[in-house]
Amino acid sequence: MIEKGAVLPMFYLPPVDYFVQINTYKPDILIEREEHFPKQTYRNRANIYSPDGVLALVVPVIKGSKNHTKVKDVKISYDFMWQRLHWQSLQACYRRSAYFEFYEDDFAPFYEKQITYLFDYNQELLNLLLKLTKIKTELNFTDEYQAEYPNLHDFRFSIHPKKESEMQQKPYFQVFEDRQGFMKNLSIIDLLFNQGPQTINYL
Repeated sequence: MIEKGAVLPMFYLPPVDYFVQINTYKPDILIEREEHFPKQTYRNRANIYSPDGVLALVVPVIKGSKNHTKVKDVKISYDFMWQRLHWQSLQACYRRSAYFEFYEDDFAPFYEKQITYLFDYNQELLNLLLKLTKIKTELNFTDEYQAEYPNLHDFRFSIHPKKESEMQQKPYFQVFEDRQGFMKNLSIIDLLFNQGPQTINYL
């Protein structure tokens, strides 16, 4: 059993808090892939800073994927052009940020190629984000579902869009902060596009 590591879910463009935990508990990181897919979580949504405040980007999943389907088996729906919508939103919200152009070629392919499974899509994005944030760690994956991990810090339910993050977050510059003030615990891309290579020092 891994001592004093952490178990985390697999999220879409995860919030800053998620990367703080990975950076804190690496290299003993376990990613949950055997749980049943829960609705309305960061597993298929990310929050970014738009001119009007928080904008949720939601990856649609195929109907029927929601009830008692393992998260690794949930399929992405391509019935409407959500990729185009997400990419246009990212461009509109972050084109003026200091580092968007520096990273946009890394992210653009994710809004063109069609990957069948949500877990695989998120995993590819997470690998990219770990590389861009310069967090060096290997990810291990669960091979069965366990309700509790007595020797691990369990973040599977605590990092959630409807729960206020307990993380103390120091403000950094955000593109629209003159309108809404600093917004904490947005997607890691908000930090990355605004702070660039300084992201790892911030974390």
